[in-house]
Amino acid sequence: MVSNRHKTSRLWRIFRKRHQSALSWRVQLALLFVVVLAAITVWVTNDALTRRFTESTRNRGELRLVLYSGNVVSELRRSAIVPQLLARDPTLISALGAHDFRDTSMRLISFVDEIGAASLMMLDKDGRTVAATERNRLGESHRNQPFFVDALRSNATVFTSMRTETGGFSFTYSRRMESKGDSQGVIVVEVDLAKFERAWSGISDAVILTDSEGVIILSTEPKWRGLKVEDALAVETAESVLARARQVSPEWSRLRPDAFLGGESVMQIEQRMPFRGWTMTSFSTQASVREQVNGFLALEIMGFALILALAFYFLSRKTAVRMAFVQKESTQLRALNARLQSEIAERERVQKDLHVAEQSLAQSSKLAALGEMSAAVSHELNQPLAAMKTYLAGARLLLNRNRPEEALSAFHRIDDLIERMGAITRQLKSYARKGQRSFSVVDLSEALASSLSMMEPQLKTRRVEISRVLPDTPVQVMGDRMRIEQVLVNLLRNALDATKSVENPLIEVILASGETATLSVRDNGSGIEDLDSLFEPFYTTKQPGDGVGLGLAISSGIVADMGGRLTARNSDRGGAVFDMQLPVLNEDKDTTEILIAE
Repeated sequence: MVSNRHKTSRLWRIFRKRHQSALSWRVQLALLFVVVLAAITVWVTNDALTRRFTESTRNRGELRLVLYSGNVVSELRRSAIVPQLLARDPTLISALGAHDFRDTSMRLISFVDEIGAASLMMLDKDGRTVAATERNRLGESHRNQPFFVDALRSNATVFTSMRTETGGFSFTYSRRMESKGDSQGVIVVEVDLAKFERAWSGISDAVILTDSEGVIILSTEPKWRGLKVEDALAVETAESVLARARQVSPEWSRLRPDAFLGGESVMQIEQRMPFRGWTMTSFSTQASVREQVNGFLALEIMGFALILALAFYFLSRKTAVRMAFVQKESTQLRALNARLQSEIAERERVQKDLHVAEQSLAQSSKLAALGEMSAAVSHELNQPLAAMKTYLAGARLLLNRNRPEEALSAFHRIDDLIERMGAITRQLKSYARKGQRSFSVVDLSEALASSLSMMEPQLKTRRVEISRVLPDTPVQVMGDRMRIEQVLVNLLRNALDATKSVENPLIEVILASGETATLSVRDNGSGIEDLDSLFEPFYTTKQPGDGVGLGLAISSGIVADMGGRLTARNSDRGGAVFDMQLPVLNEDKDTTEILIAE
């Protein structure tokens, strides 16, 4: 299968190499030159056309502003003559003198159609509207309005621009009306400049008109009225001509923008008006410029695209010659692919067989573990059963001698051994399955005393000397007392078995406390030959029937579960020494029962 894959890879490399070498370096260089030439041409053309069309758009904008400003000035000058004529009208003056205004409003209405003004009002000398083309304004008081106050103080026509409550501006001409040298009232002519705003908003530009102080008084964008130009440029306006003015695309042009609207550049054109220092400004979009430039660029790109298309057409004719070779190699690749699929199917079948074998091996491991558990139970229960047999014999003898109290004590010990056997079976379950173990504070001196008490019948039978070296203060650890006693019993029993052939058997038990709590069991036997295999399951030096080699393996696992270790060595004085080391319980630790996950 690996060989076939190498063949497939080799054929694919040959095909790719031939395909890549199909275009010579001269052809590739020519195509690259055409692409670079097209990019440079498009870039230079874009820059030149953008400058040209931008200048053309600016010129058209300037001409348009001249026309707009001329219309506004013409309207203002035409309306400026009206107050001077009406202030001399004898009918209006006599109406003010006689306080008879029944036909005055009708006369003003007839003048509006001829003059073309927005509205006309006649105020008496107290500033009250006594005649108006808009009848709803009759009776209004304009005593404090600038167009009334300034007109009474001046002998000429007064022009006034004021901000209205709706946010716009009103433009008025007013003049004092006199009779025999006395002021009779004021004639007010309102100029309609809002009609120019409506006309300007129909184009693609934003147009504003500012007074001598730079305040916007007319604008195609209502939110700009009453603002300074720099403040108006910072106002975000959506769904308006200003939104279109901000949608300029300067990324293709290197021209410096005149102004920014909402972060976008626009073309700003200004025109001074010959009236009170007013200035008209337009913000022209560059959409038309971009459209014209893009039209020329599209033609250029199309031309280069046709050149490249012709080049690729002639190159594609050479490709037809290579198609036969490609089809031949494709056939070989399909054949190799079929072989690979066959080998893959064979490998999947082998993997299935291997999976079945692994399941069988797992079942065999379970059976082996079950046999190990049975041997462990047999090993651990031998010691309590031997002790029970001794206690029963003693109790029988005590009963025959009519000493029931002492026999009752033997029965209590038998009851304790039965409980210990139940604990051993529960502990041996944990040897094959990990779970939760409840640990508590254990005094090693007390655990040692309990273990020696359990081993007392065998020690007396063998007449073994026990030497104990214990500290004055208690040595406490955190663990399971029953399991610690199980380890000590195994160590004492091994020491007892190791001294069978010794004339004066001696077992020394030493308990010391330092960084760890160390309990050492030393015998004066013949020592240990193979220390490396000592703690492996089923390793034993005893005769068949005396042991199965699980005691030290189980004991080592118990000590390790409690965070310690069990070691063995040969003593310089002869015999073997087993050291059980466990973490010492510090005084600052909580001595209550804790739960440890094995």
